[in-house]
Amino acid sequence: MAEAHKDDPIDAIARAWLRERPGTPVEGIGVVTRLWALAKLFGDDRRQVLAADGADTATLDLLGVLRRSGPPYRLTTRELTERTLVTAGAVSQRVARAELQGLVTRAGAAGSRAVMVSLTPAGHKLVDRLVDRVLGREAELISGLTAEQRERLTELLRLLLADVQGRVGEQRATHVGSTQNP
Repeated sequence: MAEAHKDDPIDAIARAWLRERPGTPVEGIGVVTRLWALAKLFGDDRRQVLAADGADTATLDLLGVLRRSGPPYRLTTRELTERTLVTAGAVSQRVARAELQGLVTRAGAAGSRAVMVSLTPAGHKLVDRLVDRVLGREAELISGLTAEQRERLTELLRLLLADVQGRVGEQRATHVGSTQNP
């Protein structure tokens, strides 16, 4: 283990495994355990930021996909399923909740069985506010890194993600700790 930091608890885990079981492959601990810890911290913080606005990650995901689609901010439920990290059933539940809140409308597409989901003015206003708060907070959380460090970390994570997706055969990112979340 190259230059482990004595007071770092994750490095201590790797050292303990090497002490107890010499030859144990601990190369992943420093990366994977830190990524898991960061994912939990980022996820918990995002939930708190959203909760302060009476929203949740599912609402942000749905509204964000519609908002990023561009005018007229309308997609079929099939397109929503393809662009989110969840199943068709979860999309249906999200759309139903958002419709009850006045954030989206649903309508049958002319001449087909497809259901069109459109962002309402209230949904548009909410998603813009949520995105500003969430992305602003995330920028704040990573502000301890220089621009160059952020660029390098982004590239390294891009390479790692592509490689791991190829190794495990999964091409879609999902929520931490599960394959699909509603």
